[in-house]
Amino acid sequence: MRYIGGKALLLDYIIDTIETKTENVKTVIDIFSGSGIVGNALKAKGYSVLSNDFLYFSYAIARGSVGICTEPLFKNFDFDVVDYLNNITLKGTAFPIERCFIYNNYSPNENCERMYFRNENAIKIDLIRLQIEEWNKAGLLSEDEYYYLLAALINAVPYVANITGVFGAYLKFWDKRTYNTLRLEKPSIVATNEKMLCTNADYTQILSERYDLLYADPPYNSREYLPNYHVLETIARYDYPKLQGVTGMRNYENQKSVFCKKSTVYSAFETLIRDCKSRYLLISYNNEGIISTDDLYELCKEYAVGNSFQLIEINYRRYKNKIPNNKAGLKEQLYFLRRN
Repeated sequence: MRYIGGKALLLDYIIDTIETKTENVKTVIDIFSGSGIVGNALKAKGYSVLSNDFLYFSYAIARGSVGICTEPLFKNFDFDVVDYLNNITLKGTAFPIERCFIYNNYSPNENCERMYFRNENAIKIDLIRLQIEEWNKAGLLSEDEYYYLLAALINAVPYVANITGVFGAYLKFWDKRTYNTLRLEKPSIVATNEKMLCTNADYTQILSERYDLLYADPPYNSREYLPNYHVLETIARYDYPKLQGVTGMRNYENQKSVFCKKSTVYSAFETLIRDCKSRYLLISYNNEGIISTDDLYELCKEYAVGNSFQLIEINYRRYKNKIPNNKAGLKEQLYFLRRN
């Protein structure tokens, strides 16, 4: 999944910083988990991870991967559930088309002009989501199994979506990916004996947790995350929300980030740094963010124990396109400090 500010190309730097600049770190908070890629990398390295995000679809992805320590067995089924869901059809279920929220609101039909999905994929998304929920309500799925399947669905959706990368808008013509048939892939589960925890909370509710290190990857600019992933949020929640506008946006008034506004970003960072009870704090940001490098530098210095603060800067290509899209001077940054 393409995720705004995704850290796939920075994982080595993040892990290296943790391994070379800290002592006896065994537990880590990933407080803005996003796509879950950092949490899974930390888990694979043997850390005990608390993965948190205030967007539910991000929580579901993490809960269905980072939060699972052994491969689910689906003991209540005598068939491969992922294979069953990949072959589900409207005729083969009792679900009426009226309950198919994605089809009715995000694919073209007599009542909708939106072109997020071709009809067959929209219906399949609905059927899979409805079946997962039905199995869960019937007590056939453990919590791990429920989120394992939900994560598989969320991760599969972008590969058939008629978008450029995020869900802020749909294309007015059918992209070639939309002709693919939606197919679930089983999430890769890293087996571990370490404790994993996933939460769906505002970052301020997590700061009091006393872990060895807190890793924070807050938004860098004014692009709110939920409007760019609103369809995934709705698939994850499947709560039949009231939609607004051309793109069918769900209400996100209570899910706006204080890190995305010039008027609140400084106090948001100060809260993050000041109230962090973990021993170490590592922040990902860049030199084009809403808060200036100078301001964030001074905040970290103010709250760092002793001379522990270090700013690590990495030259970074903004997007990995076929045509290079570099911008001179753009640097990814890691702000590292000891808090306690």
